[in-house]
Amino acid sequence: MSGVSESLRILHLSDTHLYGDGRLHYGVVDTLAALDRVLARAASLASVDVIVASGDLSDDGSIESYRLLSERLEPWAAERGADLVYAMGNHDLVGNFEGVLGGAERSITVDGVRIITVDSTVPGTAYGMVDGERLRRLSDELAEPAPRGTVVVLHHPPVPPTTGLFERLQFVDPAPFLEVCAAADVRLILAGHYHHALITSAGPSRIPVVVAPAVANTTDVLSPAGHERAVRGSGFALVQVPAAGPIRAHIVTAPAADDGHTVYDLDEDAIERIADESGWPGHAG
Repeated sequence: MSGVSESLRILHLSDTHLYGDGRLHYGVVDTLAALDRVLARAASLASVDVIVASGDLSDDGSIESYRLLSERLEPWAAERGADLVYAMGNHDLVGNFEGVLGGAERSITVDGVRIITVDSTVPGTAYGMVDGERLRRLSDELAEPAPRGTVVVLHHPPVPPTTGLFERLQFVDPAPFLEVCAAADVRLILAGHYHHALITSAGPSRIPVVVAPAVANTTDVLSPAGHERAVRGSGFALVQVPAAGPIRAHIVTAPAADDGHTVYDLDEDAIERIADESGWPGHAG
């Protein structure tokens, strides 16, 4: 990109859950059609500098699913001169992800803003963690400040979840990660995973955190006690990072006729079974 814009504009997508063979998500949602609808909704944006896709980009982990994503996003980004940033999610398979989309942990600088992807996945599980070598790499990368600060992208939000299922699938012990970010020039954390929009802050320096709505479906944060429900619905976040001053974030939906229809409704037994299968370390079962 040429020149430096007053404010870096990020189109933040997450949780596309694509399949290589055209299957429907939960037997209900055509996630490729949902992605097309989201991109059509975003097409009227005057400018986009970066497209961030923050994990669970595939549901089956297949090479073809990542190719489908690339075939949609790369031309869309190229038409607008935008950079593309992909992060790993717990449904993604690192070998196929990297074979099509590039490295799972990378750093680019756009208009003076550094964007770092961190792999928060734990192989074979659905919860998140950033420790050991990953934390050291992040600390090393952040040792030198960027001209206009840093945005960190990862799948698992380093903030508490809203619903019972994601309590079992959350970021385990995010404090060390947040301390590393607070000690550096991190201005913003972008995440996904929860399948609903959330704008909050985290860590000792209260770094802004934007969790994008999912493309695949929407978590019902008003599900009855003991239930975890998701409904049809897709969206994205539009995030602006100014040269100075506060971050601005807007949540945008991509409406469809069947929005609000149930995709799944899990009872407590099903939630506990998923927690057990996910290997969540806090699960007592």
